[in-house]
Amino acid sequence: MTTYGRTAEESAFVRTYTLTRGRTKPRHLLGLETVLEAGPGRPGPAQAEECEEILALCRERRRPVVELAGRLGRPVTAVKVLVSDLLDADALVVPLTQPYADTGAGSGPSTQLLAALSAGLKRKWPDAVAYPQAG
Repeated sequence: MTTYGRTAEESAFVRTYTLTRGRTKPRHLLGLETVLEAGPGRPGPAQAEECEEILALCRERRRPVVELAGRLGRPVTAVKVLVSDLLDADALVVPLTQPYADTGAGSGPSTQLLAALSAGLKRKWPDAVAYPQAG
């Protein structure tokens, strides 16, 4: 089907482009598995209607970015841009899960957090040189 000389596919692309106001990269580093929940803030008045849908879904329960993209039927990259806007407005937050939570005042990071950080750094820079621990 064509609309004003455009195919439905082209029309969806244009809609996605206007949805993100031409932005293709989110301001926050978000993975597909990044879990989000509703925060205390509100989205700005110029936010896309999809932002309200994202908030409604996250008010029901915590949801990962990939599930939000699937529920909205939008590309993951576009959803990441919208989520990033909502994070800036404090309308969404990334909850700190128990294995990565601080266990008390002054106790420092958990061993699970340090292991996850080490694994992430090794994936990002597999050829990095390991230095002996400082004594």
